Amino acid sequence: MKYVLGLALLVASCASFAETERELNCLAMNIYHEARGEPLGGQFAVAFVTMNRVASVRYPSSVCSVVWQRSQFSWTRDGKSDRPRDRKAWERSKTLAKHIYKNYHKFMDISRGAVDITRGALYYYAYEQVNPYWAKTKKATTTIGGHVFLRDS
Repeated sequence: MKYVLGLALLVASCASFAETERELNCLAMNIYHEARGEPLGGQFAVAFVTMNRVASVRYPSSVCSVVWQRSQFSWTRDGKSDRPRDRKAWERSKTLAKHIYKNYHKFMDISRGAVDITRGALYYYAYEQVNPYWAKTKKATTTIGGHVFLRDS
């Protein structure tokens, strides 16, 4: 009986580890493709928007579901390879993803949201590249690097 229970716990632990690794990879991919050329603050901001969406009842409850939700992030539908080519930027994205993913809820609880440099943003866009119609119905919270961050009005 102990053996079966131990085996069940091991299998559950491995599944949990694999799911966490998958979530970390999705967050790192979003940071990399959306903000690798941005200053570190811009990369943090993209990570926070992704995690803010996970925490919101209006979006899916997992990072991968948020990232791959239809028509949400341009890199997921541009037809180009998603394979990271800039090794240094990819390593930075993975490190940042791990930090934010592990600490997001602690950051938000302890600081009451004060560490979120996007001020609760659920959206962003690259203002030099696009002027999306949907941005007119949102409230801008900050501009970091080449992105404007917004939340619902």
